[in-house]
Amino acid sequence: MNVRTHAELANFIWSICNLLRGPYKRNEYRKVILPLTVVRRFDCILAENKDDVLAAAEKAKGQSQTMRDIALKGASRHDFYNTSRLDLQRLLDDPNLIAQNLNAYIAGFSENVRTVLERFAFSEQILRMDDKNLLFQVVQAFCDPKVDLSPERVDNVQMGYVFEELIRIGSEQANEEAGEHFTPREVIRLMVSLLLSDEPDLGRSHVVKKIYDPACGTGGMLSVAEEFLRDHNADSLPILFGQDYNDESWAVCRSDMLIKGENAENIILDDTFTNDHFKRQQNGTKWTFDYMLANPPFGVEWKQQRRLIEQERDTLGYEGRFGAGLPRINDGSLLFLQHMISKMQPVDEKGEGGSRIAIVFNGSPLFTGDAGSGESNIRRWIIEKDWLEAIVALPDQLFYNTGISTYIWILTNRKEERRRGKVQLIDGRQFFVKMRKSLGNKRNELSPEQIADLTRIHGNFQHAETLDLPHEDPVTHEMRLRPRIVSKVFANEDFGYQKITVERPLRLNFAAVPERMSRLEDEKAFQNLAKIKKRDGLAHNDEVAAGLARQQEIRELLKALQEATDGAVYDDSEMFTSALTDVVKECGMKLSAAERKAVLVALSERDPDAEICRDRHGNPEPDPELRDTENVPLYEEIDDYMAREVLPHVPDAWVDESKTKIGYEIPLNRHFYV
Repeated sequence: MNVRTHAELANFIWSICNLLRGPYKRNEYRKVILPLTVVRRFDCILAENKDDVLAAAEKAKGQSQTMRDIALKGASRHDFYNTSRLDLQRLLDDPNLIAQNLNAYIAGFSENVRTVLERFAFSEQILRMDDKNLLFQVVQAFCDPKVDLSPERVDNVQMGYVFEELIRIGSEQANEEAGEHFTPREVIRLMVSLLLSDEPDLGRSHVVKKIYDPACGTGGMLSVAEEFLRDHNADSLPILFGQDYNDESWAVCRSDMLIKGENAENIILDDTFTNDHFKRQQNGTKWTFDYMLANPPFGVEWKQQRRLIEQERDTLGYEGRFGAGLPRINDGSLLFLQHMISKMQPVDEKGEGGSRIAIVFNGSPLFTGDAGSGESNIRRWIIEKDWLEAIVALPDQLFYNTGISTYIWILTNRKEERRRGKVQLIDGRQFFVKMRKSLGNKRNELSPEQIADLTRIHGNFQHAETLDLPHEDPVTHEMRLRPRIVSKVFANEDFGYQKITVERPLRLNFAAVPERMSRLEDEKAFQNLAKIKKRDGLAHNDEVAAGLARQQEIRELLKALQEATDGAVYDDSEMFTSALTDVVKECGMKLSAAERKAVLVALSERDPDAEICRDRHGNPEPDPELRDTENVPLYEEIDDYMAREVLPHVPDAWVDESKTKIGYEIPLNRHFYV
């Protein structure tokens, strides 16, 4: 079956939904179509050995469940079985009891299949269709020879395509995000190729590799990674692991694993963040994996998991998963990456072991978050640990649920010698072919040749490597080939910067004149003198009266200051403060720190020609309105930067070193700007 045929088969299966119109809304169709497709697939697979299973079931009567399972799985030649004498075709022989018989047939499946079907909540749909007299027609439609899902007609890879196409159609009709459930297969092939193409030991006989996806969805990434390994080494032994919180996606993935003979128990239904099922193995050792792949949902908030995630960060630090920091609450992408990093195998003294990671992100994790933010600190941790190997920018309009640009990050804790201390950026934005027919937001796709080109560019590891790529002439709009840089190599520190706070001195003049004196009424500290927190009553009234009296005393003080200074303008803060102190003493008053500050603020104005205001230690006071920040490359000295970029323009500036922060960002698009 070719790719075109799998789409035709999926469309034919979905056309059965026409029978559901009326009792079912469009967004409910998949509640019937997905589980029945799974049942039909199992039905077709088990048909060949049906008689053997029934005979084995008769012999196994009275045996323990464990022994019975072993016997029945052996008879079916699969890791699942069905002991009912019925199948989908035989159900049609008794239309009046079809609901009862279908439930009995499903009950005949082994427990691992029944668990999957329970997650689809299919028993509710059987009752609903039977009540509306639809069940017989729907089952009959699935028994059509055109829906022959036997392995001889539809292999496991193509069956995966059919499942994903059905989910995509169903998600579109339910107005949901199809991309939350699966990733375009050509994107997965590129990820797997980048992850595995240079692995030196994949050709070793019977090599065992553990592959993990913490957001496995329908299992597409795991399946393609397994396919890649077996294509390169038929004797390889990939072991697949995954976790996902979506019932439907998990059920499809687990079905796929059962059908392919994988250990379906390795596919877990649960929240990866709050209940990590791959934390510790039964022997107490930490779970680690050879390869990890993921396409976590873009821009999904993690508010519901916040308490547990913050608790793990605070109690375990780097011993847990989130010690490096937490991203903003509306995008948990970098949480998935930290989770995967926590499961990297250590590298031993011989340089053996280690892991490789491929993950798809949108642009946000590249640059969102200022120095000192959670995102920046996570990037800093990854890059300073020398785990980031490469980032590949993909074309836009490549995914079903979004047209935005996406990026593949490749990470490893066992870099080749030539890559150590460096990061490769690859511009793959022009590597696409237009689809003849768009699917949702997906209008572009990667060809096998383009996947091979990007994999080769990654393997070459060259700075400023060029390739002839199509370019639209701005005048004639004709497409022409022209050389374009597609690969650049940077040192790790090139992505780091020091965010410095540049201060300039506060310069104020002071005058006790009516215009400025009236500003005192707007100062919060002055207003608070008459704002009492006590409830109404005698004590409240007494305090209000005292506050109003205090305000009047300060007004009288300012009038005395006006007379003493004759309304003169002082351009030296020390001289004016001294004059204020003298008047306060003459009036027999004492000003609190808050009152004194309110008076000085009200009577001051910024004056670039005034003397510098200084604190009690004689140090210049910074002017908050003139404060600025600069990003200084990590490889450059701050003093050199200030001497070249700042001091020639503002010679009185200085750096407040206590506020300096280290930040990291990866401005990939800027490096390839044309």
